[in-house]
Amino acid sequence: MQRSDPTPPLLDKLDRAILQRLQDNGRDTYDAIGEQIGLSPSAVLRRVRRLEDAGVIERYVALVLPERIGLGLTAYLNVRLEKATESHKRNPMDQFRASVQTWPEVVECAALTGEMDYLLRVVVADMAHYSRFIMDTLLKHPSVQDCKTSFVLDRVKATTALPV
Repeated sequence: MQRSDPTPPLLDKLDRAILQRLQDNGRDTYDAIGEQIGLSPSAVLRRVRRLEDAGVIERYVALVLPERIGLGLTAYLNVRLEKATESHKRNPMDQFRASVQTWPEVVECAALTGEMDYLLRVVVADMAHYSRFIMDTLLKHPSVQDCKTSFVLDRVKATTALPV
């Protein structure tokens, strides 16, 4: 449940400790977390529920290594959209944002300042898959004017944990 108040809730030392442990291992039990930070399991549960209700904890997921499921190529694409629109067309950014939601190869999309409009993180099986995505999907999109690609050679650091 997301809260509508954009003001971040105040987090004390125990909230931060709980968040650190859940980011490290989302399957950790409230007993184990409580033992590590000096709280009872029921107190940990109350705090976790409060953090969920406040929208601090959005959801729980399993992190899958792409290489282990046949997705061995990661690329970052800088995408520039067309600026001019015809009066009967939707805004190019709206069109692009809607389309990106349907492309499974795109695992992250961020709107940017500067020369390019968006940065996409794309995960695919191989160069042939990447080529098909670029030629058949991305470059055929009516809003896309240009894109530049950088391929990941090695992941030096990959974390989902935030510094709480």
